[in-house]
Amino acid sequence: MKDPLPIIGITMGDPVGIGPEILLKALARQDVRACCRPLVLGDLRILEAAEALLGTGLTILPVLRVNEARFLPGTVEVLPLSDLDPSTLAPGKPTGESGRAMVRYIEEAADLAYAGDIAAMVTCPIHKVSMKQSGSAFHGHTELIAARTGSRDFVMMMAGSRLSVVLVTIHTALADVPAALSPDTILSTIRVTGQALKNRFGIDHPRIAVAALNPHAGEDGLFGSEEQDVIAPAVSMARAEGFDVTDPLPPDTLFYHAVDGRYDVVVCMYHDQGLIPFKMIHFKDGVNTTLGLPIIRTSVDHGTAYDIAGTGQADPGSLVAAVKLSVRQALNRKDT
Repeated sequence: MKDPLPIIGITMGDPVGIGPEILLKALARQDVRACCRPLVLGDLRILEAAEALLGTGLTILPVLRVNEARFLPGTVEVLPLSDLDPSTLAPGKPTGESGRAMVRYIEEAADLAYAGDIAAMVTCPIHKVSMKQSGSAFHGHTELIAARTGSRDFVMMMAGSRLSVVLVTIHTALADVPAALSPDTILSTIRVTGQALKNRFGIDHPRIAVAALNPHAGEDGLFGSEEQDVIAPAVSMARAEGFDVTDPLPPDTLFYHAVDGRYDVVVCMYHDQGLIPFKMIHFKDGVNTTLGLPIIRTSVDHGTAYDIAGTGQADPGSLVAAVKLSVRQALNRKDT
C-alpha cells in the first residue's frame, strides 16, 4: 500500500482579494487532489460566498484539528480561524478585521508545519499595506514565517519548470545594491540554495549559475569591479565547500543557457535582474518558495488582484504550481 499523500496546509490569503477564488478553483482540479491532502486555513463564510460565485460544486466543511480531516473527494476541509461576515466586506476593500484574519492564517500554518502536523504550507496572496494596518510588525509572509520559526538565513527562490532564480538582495533600491553586496551575503545565498536543492528538490548535484552585476561581467574592470572584488571571492569560497558554481556570467547570455537547461538555478544580484526574465517565462505558473526555513513554504507569484476580486476571473495556475512544488519538496525532503 502506498504511503498517504502529504497533508498540505493552504492559507486563504486576503479575504477580500482573489485568494478564496483561486483556492476553490485549484481544489476543484483532479491533479491537485491526486497529489496531496489539502487543508485550508481560512474562513468558512468567505469560502462559501466564493463557492456561490464560482459554482465549483465543492462542499466546504469545518474541522477543528488536523487529525479530524478526512480529505474526502468533492470536499474542502477548513480550519476556521476567523468568522467574517461577507455582507460587511467588499472585494478589494480591506479592513482591520480582514487584515488580522489573514495574518492569523499564516501564523497558524507556520506553527502546524513547524510542529510536523502538516508537511508544508502554501500561501495565497496577501496585501502588505493591509498587513501593516492590521498591527503586524512584519512587511510580508517571509519575515513573519522566519520569525515564527526562528530562521535567520533564508533565501527567496522563484521556481518554474524552465527557469529558477534566487536573489541576493530583494527589495533594495538599485542605487543601493552594490553596497549591499558582499562575499559573505553572496556565499550565504549560494550555500542555502545548494543545500535546499539537494535536501528538498531531489537534485544530488545542483548546477548553480551566478549572474554578474555589471554589463559583460565588468569586462575585466572596465565597467565595474564588483565581479572581481565581491562576487568572485564568494564563488571561490562556495567551490571550496563543494558547490558546483560558475564564475560571474553576463546576464544577457546567462538566462538563455539557464532556460535551455544548462543550470538548475541562477543566483541574481538584485530583484529585477532575476524577476524580469523569470516572469517573461513563468508569469502564470511561477512559484515563490522560501529556502533555508525548517519548514516547507511555497506561495503564489502574484498579488491580491483587488481589481478583479469577486469577479471569478482569477487564474489559479500559480497556486496549482505552488501546491505541486510543496509536494515535490515534501516527498524529497532529507533534512527532517
